[in-house]
Amino acid sequence: MSIIPTSSVLAGVDLTDPRTHAERDVRPLFARLRRDEPVAWHEPPPGRDRGFWVLSRHADALRVSRDTARFSSARGNMLTTLLGDGDSAGNRMLVVSDAPRHTVLRTRMRRAFTAEARNEIGDHVRTTTRRLLAAAVLRGAAGEPVDAARDIAAHIPLGAICTMLDVPEADRPFVLAQAQLLLYFARLARTRAASPGRDALSLLADSGIDEERLSEDEVVLNCYSLILGGDETTRLAMIGGIRALAENPEQWRRLRDGEVGLSDAVEEVLRWTSPVLHLGRSLAEDIDLHRRSLAAGEVATVWIPSANHDEREFTEPDRFDVGRQPNRHLTFAHGPHFCLGARMAREELEILLGELRDQVAELRPAGPATPVYSAFVGGSAGLPILMLPA
Repeated sequence: MSIIPTSSVLAGVDLTDPRTHAERDVRPLFARLRRDEPVAWHEPPPGRDRGFWVLSRHADALRVSRDTARFSSARGNMLTTLLGDGDSAGNRMLVVSDAPRHTVLRTRMRRAFTAEARNEIGDHVRTTTRRLLAAAVLRGAAGEPVDAARDIAAHIPLGAICTMLDVPEADRPFVLAQAQLLLYFARLARTRAASPGRDALSLLADSGIDEERLSEDEVVLNCYSLILGGDETTRLAMIGGIRALAENPEQWRRLRDGEVGLSDAVEEVLRWTSPVLHLGRSLAEDIDLHRRSLAAGEVATVWIPSANHDEREFTEPDRFDVGRQPNRHLTFAHGPHFCLGARMAREELEILLGELRDQVAELRPAGPATPVYSAFVGGSAGLPILMLPA
């Protein structure tokens, strides 16, 4: 059995501890990893028997994302499950499945992201966003800040994904609370299986689409995945985008004055915020990478914010630049596990930035942001902001 060299950069660091990401700036740490130890061994965290590999460069994140044969998702894609007994939803939920089951699930779920569905969702997002920002600038005119997380971002992506799943309006506050969601979607799936519509849930539950019917567990788990993936990451990107524009008034001016397009600004918000911190994989076979020997069965993690700040890929990566081109960020991952909802998330962000540009003259920070405490997603859980009307 080979001895794995201990990382000098990660000495005393626990990347599985939410406090590491919430209470310190880890960018210098990852800059050192990219430079000195692009593949570094993380010792077993407290209470765990297993350590894991930390991959910090953009090119290596691309490699892992593309090579699903050697980097498996079936045991899970986050450290909390990979360092334990694995994800119980393995090969039943899209994000934690490998081919051929991944192909079946992705083909079924892709049918929900039609142009017609996106147009309907876009109309809902535009109406909701316009209303929320109108209320925010009304309060701003009176000198009253809003919480960009609670008062704005909490309502936009979740409303969009509920529209996509055709969750009844009366049930949406329940979904927002995220209590007993699996039981809720199990009941809703049985209803749609008996009387399907054209929504994403019906497409998952309908046995007439192709030869194989998804189990109820698979339908429920993938609805849950849509809610979490479609809501949380887009919400954090929205909050982080508002914060970045408020903290970088010159970039806000460039956007407001039309010097840069909305689509370019969206891509920079996605790169800058990088809501998903890491993606984990289990090695299906031994490989060598950067003079390190990674063994079958070990856990490898790619750290998306680090990849999105890699000096080898981005010029001045620590500068927020709404006109950045090119911008090959990996916020939506890459390869077979590229986010199915990426286009919808981009459209939601573009609507938000467009409404900000049209309704808001100035964004002023009105207090410290409240960090998210997680080792899987990062950003702000609260953001006091003063929005002055245009």
